[in-house]
Amino acid sequence: MSLRLQMLGTGGAFAKQYFNNNGLLYADDYTLLIDCGITAPLALHRIGKPMEAIDAVLITHIHGDHVGGLEEYAFRMKYGHGRKPVLYVPEPLAEPLWENTLKGGLGQDGIEKLEDAFHVHLLREGQTSELAPGLTLEIIRTPHIPGKNSYSLYLNSEIFYSADMIFQPELLKKLVYRRGCRKILHEVQLTGPGQVHTTLAELLTLPADIRAKISLMHYGDEMESYIGQTLEMAFLRQHEIYQL
Repeated sequence: MSLRLQMLGTGGAFAKQYFNNNGLLYADDYTLLIDCGITAPLALHRIGKPMEAIDAVLITHIHGDHVGGLEEYAFRMKYGHGRKPVLYVPEPLAEPLWENTLKGGLGQDGIEKLEDAFHVHLLREGQTSELAPGLTLEIIRTPHIPGKNSYSLYLNSEIFYSADMIFQPELLKKLVYRRGCRKILHEVQLTGPGQVHTTLAELLTLPADIRAKISLMHYGDEMESYIGQTLEMAFLRQHEIYQL
């Protein structure tokens, strides 16, 4: 099976033009929402994708640009469609997602824990999960903010989708040279030092054969001025559909 990807947004946390870096992954009739940030409900509206058409949502880490739309999503599904949405979440993120992010807004009579709002499926490192026929997922913990867990994704054992992460060249080399990775969807910080993100300057140090597999996302509003400066790497565009 071939997969298709439609980014609801391709921007970094502070980008205003490109929306939050969230994506719809299509596997035949199955639709997975990868992260549900603050701008996700608006982006879904812009492309004409109703929330009830999403089969599941997966969260990579707990920042507003990746989870800020979950409250609206859960309430819209509860009151508009009478059902709980499916949520895939790495096991260490489940408790803080509820206690530190969602409880204040979603908490009410009848919703007292994460499982009251979602059908929760916990993901564990080192395990491959089948989300739908022809779609498998492995989570890989990758560094982002010190002391906070963040997880990148390995789809169908051949496509790497990075969460926000500090540059990990050895991981990328291992995936390409030892695990058969043929496509890398990677976050990029275009300006400034890469304290909690991977910079373009760092990605440019990778071997050319790895760079040729990379598509760039999670960039700032200055992206257009960097076209032509990324060598083999291309920028993903929001709302376009890509065959993976």
